[in-house]
Amino acid sequence: MTEKINLTEFSKGGGCGCKIGSDELHKILGGINNSIFFENLIVGNKTNDDAAVYNLGNDYCLISTTDFFTAIVDSPVEFGKIAATNALSDVYSMGGKPILALAVLGYPSEKIKPETISEIMNGATGVCNQINIPIAGGHTIESADLFFGLSVNGLVELKHLKRNNTAKTGDYIFLTKPLGAGILSAALKRKQITEDDYTKLLTSMLQLNSIGEILSKEESVNAMTDVTGFGLLGHLSEVCNGSNVSAEINFSKIQFLTNLEQYLGKFIYPDITTKTMQQ
Repeated sequence: MTEKINLTEFSKGGGCGCKIGSDELHKILGGINNSIFFENLIVGNKTNDDAAVYNLGNDYCLISTTDFFTAIVDSPVEFGKIAATNALSDVYSMGGKPILALAVLGYPSEKIKPETISEIMNGATGVCNQINIPIAGGHTIESADLFFGLSVNGLVELKHLKRNNTAKTGDYIFLTKPLGAGILSAALKRKQITEDDYTKLLTSMLQLNSIGEILSKEESVNAMTDVTGFGLLGHLSEVCNGSNVSAEINFSKIQFLTNLEQYLGKFIYPDITTKTMQQ
């Protein structure tokens, strides 16, 4: 039997809370000297999109993304599932269909046993099996912090490719999930979450955004993005800035996970919040 271990004890900032702020990321990318133009690279670093896109020249495009983070839940299996779901959804948000994944893993081997890592991999493999794609390999390193995720490749017809900088005036904003997972995950990290709210959190984070592949075929859908670490305002600002449009949000129309007020009243919020507010 695998020794019970709480993975969040190995996380300074759980999930997307371990991300650096977008302002700092822009400074890093701005300091890279790359003067070569790649004609077939349709989407790269310049548009802050969810994945890179390369035109294969046969009416199809390759979508490529890498997404990994530190533990957001204590259960190894659930952590693997959440990390896989998060990475796969980046391909769906571009309108694509995932076809292949590689694992990205780092952990302190003197503190975490191989059996626990196998459970993480089993969780991720289970999610990939649901959509019939393999985790065909990957790379593992010794690390002071535990982190896990996937590098995912997918395919999309060029005419169905969706980006985050192609919104148009008059578009409506459609959210595929209720918001608030970041608040509940922060409550979990602080050991304040109720069992019922933990169930709601898992249900939300394990919902694949596979609907993106379907929506991409609708001509009325002009732009798509995956709302994760930077929240609705952070990702919506990228859509608006890239598309040269503004957005009006009716707060009462936004669907949230229930019971968030009790956590906000205790000043429980995602670790990434202060990094986003600094922009």
